[in-house]
Amino acid sequence: MTLRSSVTGFTLCQWQQHYQQQPLSVADTLLQLRHNLSLEDNAWIYLASEAQLQEQIDQLTQQQNASALPLYGIPFAVKDNIDVAGWPTTAACPAFSYSAKQDAAVVARLKAAGAIVMGKTNLDQFATGLVGTRSPHGAVHNSINPKYVSGGSSSGSASVVARGIVPFSLGTDTAGSGRVPAGFNNIVGLKPTKGWLSTRGVVPACRLNDCVSVFALTVADAKMVAELAAGYDAQDAYSRPHPNTTPAAFSPQLRFAIPKVLEFCGDTLAEQAFRHTLTQLRAMGATLEPIDFSIFNQLARQLYEGPWVAERTVAVGSLLTDNPQALDPVVRGIIENGVDYSACDVFNAEYLRAELARQINDVLAPFDALVVPTTPTIRTIEEMAQEPVRYNAQFGLYTNFTNLADLCALALPATFRADGLPAGITLIAPAWHDAALATFGQRWQATNPLSLGATGIPFSPHAPVATPSPRHVRIAVVGAHLTGMPLNFQLLTRQAVLVEQTTTSDDYRLYALANTQPPKPGLVKTTAGRPIVVELWDIPLARFGEFVAEIPAPLGIGTLTLANDRQVKGFICEPAALNDARDITEFGGWRAYLASLAQS
Repeated sequence: MTLRSSVTGFTLCQWQQHYQQQPLSVADTLLQLRHNLSLEDNAWIYLASEAQLQEQIDQLTQQQNASALPLYGIPFAVKDNIDVAGWPTTAACPAFSYSAKQDAAVVARLKAAGAIVMGKTNLDQFATGLVGTRSPHGAVHNSINPKYVSGGSSSGSASVVARGIVPFSLGTDTAGSGRVPAGFNNIVGLKPTKGWLSTRGVVPACRLNDCVSVFALTVADAKMVAELAAGYDAQDAYSRPHPNTTPAAFSPQLRFAIPKVLEFCGDTLAEQAFRHTLTQLRAMGATLEPIDFSIFNQLARQLYEGPWVAERTVAVGSLLTDNPQALDPVVRGIIENGVDYSACDVFNAEYLRAELARQINDVLAPFDALVVPTTPTIRTIEEMAQEPVRYNAQFGLYTNFTNLADLCALALPATFRADGLPAGITLIAPAWHDAALATFGQRWQATNPLSLGATGIPFSPHAPVATPSPRHVRIAVVGAHLTGMPLNFQLLTRQAVLVEQTTTSDDYRLYALANTQPPKPGLVKTTAGRPIVVELWDIPLARFGEFVAEIPAPLGIGTLTLANDRQVKGFICEPAALNDARDITEFGGWRAYLASLAQS
């Protein structure tokens, strides 16, 4: 059934505003939301009881300053291969079911941020499939056109977001399960760098390649949720600390790779939609350069056509031998193949994976990202029943290689095909470039707005209230580090990106320092001054120390106040250096002063 209430299709920003206006309405809002949900909607496998919901609400509202939490009272859904304490986890296999003793790490982090779990969602059994039909609970229908598949394996998680029931959900992604359902349902799917979000408490599909993914109606929402759910987890052997060395955004001159030969499996409507999207990217100033895609295809084939499938065999454990009839026939047929490989096969497969991954990363190094159709085609539920393996393989053409090559990805709503079905695109970038992907994704969604999911609600570019990036330092530069100036390279070579041009507050004075090469200004806070033009740059946290180490006396880094009372790091000057310096405050900035010298 479809939820009909005042909160349908709310984004995080709207949920935040709702509780700001009605701070005591958490219980009433969420219990009413739950009242409208039913297991007759097979996107759900398990729904919170009223008591389970009230317990979460009580735990939240009893906290001090709970209303200040970024996800205060906001409901979300969890794919049923991710643990929620006290609830069953089934991976869409009732014979496998167990009661989770504790929350998965990502669920715990989101609850700590104030979010409330509404229920657990349907999936291709054991996350084996990209179709959304391999479940004993039935196929999850596409939210735009119910004759078509929803995509999988995170079918239910995508469906409940696309219909506006919850603003975000958790899925998993091994071969594309966090991207294909996003593309088929006109929503955002964020597939993070492996190890950024902990997989502790997740039923593995292929543990070496599994990621927890995020579905949302907007990129801003997906980004915020991922930031809150992410973090190094010492109890997860495959968790990785963020290196804090990667950029917050792509380069100003966008440069994207696209496959030289594009495959759409005979689907001309999908091809037309993607060609239209490429035109939109060019209109945004992007350069699109074709690349040889053969090594990507070669690596993609390894996931199901080689020993990697044995990871799925390991994941189901004794169920395959003790109770094989409990498995979906298609899933069982795939997983059974894992017993046919030897340890030597596995090592040889890993050597090949490493070689191909290195080649792929080398190919992508000159580009901001790779742009591909999220899938080459879509199929009806009836068609999928006729060719379940072949058509599933088609869906993975542009997804299967991503985790094997240690890349991150962002699936975006792009356009609608001539038949009314959504046609998404995916941007794929090197590991830890998640922030840059999301920054571009927000720009893309603002430039090419579509209605949100299947709600019919227009996109609005309002972002939720979030904290600044913990992995970047925002620094104000005022002189030789400005764009095009002699020392700007010290920022660019450290992956810093320009955010905006603005001014300081009106209590600063600017001086041209004597005997500096290249010429530099000194900025000084005083009681009588004027706004001075500055540029704000985001520099990766781990590179900030290197940058500061190159700053010569009498300059240094302190805290500057901007015109709107924001405070950022920025250049300051030792007072002693002003004795023989020229006061150039009247020019309002370094560029204007240099321009005056050129005219004199």
